[in-house]
Amino acid sequence: MRIAVLGQSGQVARALSALRDPRIGALASFSRPRFDLGADDPDVTALEAFEPTIVINAAAYTAVDRAETEQDAAYALNATGPARIASWAQKRGLPFFHLSTDYVFPGDGARPYREEDPVGPLSVYGKSKLAGEEAIHRVHPGAYTFRTAWVYDAEGQNFVKTMLRLASQREEVTIVSDQFGSPTYAPDLALALLEAAALVTRSQAGCSPGIYHLAGRGDTSWAGFAEAIYAFARRHNLKGARVRPILTADYPTPARRPANSRLDTGKFEGSFKTMLPPWYESLGVCMSKIAIRTRNP
Repeated sequence: MRIAVLGQSGQVARALSALRDPRIGALASFSRPRFDLGADDPDVTALEAFEPTIVINAAAYTAVDRAETEQDAAYALNATGPARIASWAQKRGLPFFHLSTDYVFPGDGARPYREEDPVGPLSVYGKSKLAGEEAIHRVHPGAYTFRTAWVYDAEGQNFVKTMLRLASQREEVTIVSDQFGSPTYAPDLALALLEAAALVTRSQAGCSPGIYHLAGRGDTSWAGFAEAIYAFARRHNLKGARVRPILTADYPTPARRPANSRLDTGKFEGSFKTMLPPWYESLGVCMSKIAIRTRNP
């Protein structure tokens, strides 16, 4: 496979670039300045020169709160731009993978969301991602959208790194306890996307185009996630903190978050015959990496 990854600095894009797998003939990341997904007319010269066999869009506008006042930027990166490149891929007969989010749902369900459940995003970010899904599948009926949630890694900006930074500054942190979701380790997500890409490029039966949910197995609250991070931190002689649970109402933000971000991944597992590890297990792997890097900067 010759994999073109849109995005370079994001967690999933970096994890894809770090993959070492014999199924990858070549992998190249495309981002600014040579490729601007949010431009009115993206220059695809470099993309065409690479001659990909599949395109994976891991680029996005992810500043959830800032999107409330930067709507044009959010829609350009999350909807208009991806749809343009999906159209480009469709005209060349290329599979197109797109990453989306749990934030397309209103979060009022009592069980993990399935792909066919009604959407209803609460924020500009969620609305822009939903607009992207709809636009992509209009121009490229053979596209694949993978909704994921609560992505983190051993590097970059994410909840795990924020919790460790806060623990270095204070003894107690206040974390929302009434929002639930499935933490997803970026390297796990990248590997699952590669597995899916390998099947799709071989036209494997059962891997039909459409929308799939893909996230770490199991679920927890943000407060529970923080407590697990600190438990692993202490095992590795890193500093932890006390977690004081609070309600969403006690921590107002510009953008509303869904209370239930849990995703049912059964469709992906049945179609692609693979699944992500339990979130707690993957968090342990991530924390081990962070500990090693902390001791050997």
